Amino acid sequence: MAHTHGKQLVQGAAASATVHTGKQLMKNIAKHPALVFGLGLVTGYLVYKYRKEIIASSTKVVDAGKDFVLQQKENLEDIVAEIQEDAN
Repeated sequence: MAHTHGKQLVQGAAASATVHTGKQLMKNIAKHPALVFGLGLVTGYLVYKYRKEIIASSTKVVDAGKDFVLQQKENLEDIVAEIQEDAN
């Protein structure tokens, strides 16, 4: 039991340190407009270069979400039908 609490404490500390480091990094980047512009150029280039993969991945995620919703709808309909059968 104490081992799990220690593990959770270490994970929480690591997450907090990561967020703090990221926050400091973003503050430093925001102070240099040329660096922000350069990061924007690099990001734009990478998005353009991998646009087909990004679109394919997004489409796959959307389709999986639609399938999940339909499956949950069918499960709910089955549960409602069972309840109505039991009530009769």
